[in-house]
Amino acid sequence: MKAYRSTIAFLFFFLSVATIALSAQTASNASLTANPIFQKNCAKCHGKTAEGRHFGGPSLTSDKTTAASDDDLRNIITNGKGRMPKYASKLTPEEIDTLVEQIKSLNK
Repeated sequence: MKAYRSTIAFLFFFLSVATIALSAQTASNASLTANPIFQKNCAKCHGKTAEGRHFGGPSLTSDKTTAASDDDLRNIITNGKGRMPKYASKLTPEEIDTLVEQIKSLNK
């Protein structure tokens, strides 16, 4: 009976930790995907969940994006790269900084 209680306590603890970790990850993603700037300018290519689209923009949660520095991401958003257009004249520097912060928070 005692082993049964400790097993239940362990499972409860494990499920609590897993739920907290999952909701923290979902909250980070929600901050980017809920951003109206992302929805208007980025979601059409990177997907509504920022996980990329087939024949569109790459996932913003990929290893490549995780490895990119803040300056690299800022430069890509500002000046474009490949098929991605530049947003220097469409977004303010503050809006670009916010996007960079939110993209980086997806990958923590």
